[in-house]
Amino acid sequence: MNNYEIMLVFSLAKGEEAANALTEKFQGMIEKNGTVENVDVWGKRKLEYPINDETEALYVVINYQSAPDFQTELDRVLKITDGVLRSMIIRK
Repeated sequence: MNNYEIMLVFSLAKGEEAANALTEKFQGMIEKNGTVENVDVWGKRKLEYPINDETEALYVVINYQSAPDFQTELDRVLKITDGVLRSMIIRK
């Protein structure tokens, strides 16, 4: 088990409820494959530059432990999920 940190930037086009639902979805996915240590919701913030014509997004940072092979699947799901503007997984 390795320690990881993931930063998620969610679209607010469908509202904060949809972004919070995505947070819960990915938190649940991580909990099935490891242990979540901390979820830090930074809240709604202005983007430095527009992404897909959006100027604000919801930022979330999750610290967790999981097996190394889970990161590939998590990254794949993040890339195909509508509402995820950006994501970054870092091994601590």
